[in-house]
Amino acid sequence: MIDKQLTASDIQSIVQAGEGYNAEFKIRVPNKLKEISEEICAFANAAGGVLLIGVSDDNRIHGAEIDNSKRSAIQNSLNEISPHVPVALYPVEVGEKTVWVIEVNTGSQKPYVLSGAIYVRQGSNTQKLTTVEQMRDFFQQSDRIYFDEAPCIDFDLNSDIDLNWFMEFRTMSGLSQAVSQKQIIHNLQLVLPDGIMKNGGVLFFGSAPEKLVETAIVRCISFEGSTKTQIIDDKLFGGPLMKQYEQAMNWLKGKLDVRYEIEGGGPRKEIWEIPETVLKETIINALSHRDYYDKGAKITVELFKDRVEVSNPGGLTSAVPLVDFGTKSHSRNPLIFGLFVRIHMVEQVGSGIGRIRDLMKSAKLPDPVFKTEGMFSVVLRRTVEETVEETVEETVEETVEIIITAMKSNPKITSKELQLMTGLTRRGVEYQISNLKKENKIIRVGSTKAGEWKVLI
Repeated sequence: MIDKQLTASDIQSIVQAGEGYNAEFKIRVPNKLKEISEEICAFANAAGGVLLIGVSDDNRIHGAEIDNSKRSAIQNSLNEISPHVPVALYPVEVGEKTVWVIEVNTGSQKPYVLSGAIYVRQGSNTQKLTTVEQMRDFFQQSDRIYFDEAPCIDFDLNSDIDLNWFMEFRTMSGLSQAVSQKQIIHNLQLVLPDGIMKNGGVLFFGSAPEKLVETAIVRCISFEGSTKTQIIDDKLFGGPLMKQYEQAMNWLKGKLDVRYEIEGGGPRKEIWEIPETVLKETIINALSHRDYYDKGAKITVELFKDRVEVSNPGGLTSAVPLVDFGTKSHSRNPLIFGLFVRIHMVEQVGSGIGRIRDLMKSAKLPDPVFKTEGMFSVVLRRTVEETVEETVEETVEETVEIIITAMKSNPKITSKELQLMTGLTRRGVEYQISNLKKENKIIRVGSTKAGEWKVLI
């Protein structure tokens, strides 16, 4: 049950912070009460949250009137969530207006289902899981709990927070200076009911989270040529996730070609050889979606003569099939993802991959290559001087490696899925498969539709 009801001051603080991972606004009771139940079901499957009725999504309090009949109907709709999830439904007077609050804690009997479907929270949005793969992944996550929602018992809220970064976050996310640090931490649901900081809060705001989660660092490595034979620079960056991002970007800026353009006497514009936004999206994606349960690997940014590779532990979750790669998003760390959303480091959910592809195309660079098995890696080609023969040879070798690795991991992988992974056309994939067959590296066992691939090397 909810320990205590929110006050008018609490409501004003939540409204001022805006909608997010733990907060949803409705200007009035929707005609379809199921819309409310879907949001509450999603909160119960995540970290809990609050739905405010009488507040618009532009963060203005309008107030709402709910009579006993409507209140009973809302409660009946909420009772359709299975298993039963305790909620608090009550009014709060804020100034001269009434805001109705529906509050729910994170559920202890996940997953919660409504009309046969599971609803989850992704950033400030509620997502309905519709496929068996998505549901299976959620069951797995529910069984072990999201890493960023788990407690970090060794973190001291009084001494281990990076206060300068916390104040910067407050400004970036538009939070009032009048709201206390404690209230913001509570509103963002960074602590558990017993007051212990969650891993997500530690990673995002801790001054040295790598002391508690040893692999929570970014390693930046520069190599002499196009192979990993000779390392010429190797740096480890820790601290809050946002600071890790900034340090990695500064490291790249110091090593990539950056030119400047001045238009109309205004401030100069930086033009990176690989678009800055591409690198931003790639590194933020790694910080948001990496598998922090994996203790054996770090996020790595590797700089070669001809490319940049960014890798992070954990391939695609089963909630995002290859056919939906680039159009749908499912975070392993929804609390962290939601915090990045609040400071506008993450844009529309599921749009990052498409944006990376479009920006590389606009910069007249080769299509990025996404490797999704085991480690999730993004390969970004640089604008360096090399022969056409070298470029073609390296690209073919890399493409063949992706195809063979994918077939080993999933013998039933389809041509369409290989197109998505390699960036090739249908004919391009068929050409590479034909060559691999001729070289006796792969064979097809069974029919075209029902058979599978067998790798012979």
